[in-house]
Amino acid sequence: MTTASLPSVSNVPDTELGRFYEEHIRLILEKDIEGILDQYTDDAVLISSFEKKPRYFRGREELREHFKGILGIEGLQSEVVFWAETENPTTLMVTEAITLQAGGQEARMRFADSWVLRDGKIAIHFAGMVQYPDGSLA
Repeated sequence: MTTASLPSVSNVPDTELGRFYEEHIRLILEKDIEGILDQYTDDAVLISSFEKKPRYFRGREELREHFKGILGIEGLQSEVVFWAETENPTTLMVTEAITLQAGGQEARMRFADSWVLRDGKIAIHFAGMVQYPDGSLA
């Protein structure tokens, strides 16, 4: 899959990790929570700042609760503004300019996601909000 086939994502490098990221966004757009969870290790931890305080989600069931929040998202568009990846260990640091609709309202924000992968799956995910929809900064 390339960004040409996924118009809601732009500026993603054509690398194995770039394709994995595009798949992640595609699964979010399709609201495929099981598919998203399959991208994570069974013991994965996700640390989120989406609620302006740290939230920790460990393991598949807690991650499922976190990702249920995607069900109300429509029209997600992600523009990658910073991308850095490494091999051995496989890591990703990405900053995205995000536009989406939720509850009939458009929201613009900036995310900073970092992943540490193990055996081709996300083991650690720092899901950081850099700029909230109200314009405030994290």
